[in-house]
Amino acid sequence: MKPVTIIRHIECEAPGYLENVLTNSNTQYRLVAVDQGQAIPTSPDDMSGLVIMGGPMSVNDDNDWISQETRLIQNAIENNLPVLGHCLGGQFIAKALGANIVQNPVKEIGWLPVYASSHVSNLPTWIDNFSEPQTVFHWHGETFELPDHSTRLLTSQHCDNQAFLYKDNVLAFQCHIEMTEAMVDEWSSIYEEELAKPSDTVQTRAQMLAECEQNMKSLNRMADEIYQYWIQQLDRT
Repeated sequence: MKPVTIIRHIECEAPGYLENVLTNSNTQYRLVAVDQGQAIPTSPDDMSGLVIMGGPMSVNDDNDWISQETRLIQNAIENNLPVLGHCLGGQFIAKALGANIVQNPVKEIGWLPVYASSHVSNLPTWIDNFSEPQTVFHWHGETFELPDHSTRLLTSQHCDNQAFLYKDNVLAFQCHIEMTEAMVDEWSSIYEEELAKPSDTVQTRAQMLAECEQNMKSLNRMADEIYQYWIQQLDRT
């Protein structure tokens, strides 16, 4: 099987827990580090799937590499490759599918609940974990609108679209399911200026770290099921 391509936009927003799952499932992958000047592939021909990580930039920025990455995602979807996006990555997928990326009514930063928003048939079985609200990690100010012909999977009190599925193999998240404890520690230090005005949807660094160990265990368990579902789509390509 060809390797999965993972696109990273900034060093601290790495594949995280996803990397563990890929390694444990013997799924080959290669990292394209945009933050180090590595070129975005022009074609999906040499990959079995495409993963888009997060970052502090906006997909609405007027940069050549953003247009290039959007075209790559479009080509991957047109070629029926599995695509997976985290936060900014989810927004990239939504943009590639023709949806708008807009300001969320509030910033969501820290450990906050999400829950299943759709109960139609033939959804991935992992959605059952979210029949009751589950605490996951967030760090976003913008959000995606729902693309045509996609299914909203997760929502939250302050952000309508937390995850959607397009066809069976394109999965986009607004929240961060890829987190590790080290990443929470690093982000809450690097981006600490965003935490200057705590609120119901913005936690302090101390709050994040205090809740990290307990919430991370359940997040990793849920991420295991989600990532295994997506990896199974690679075999069907």
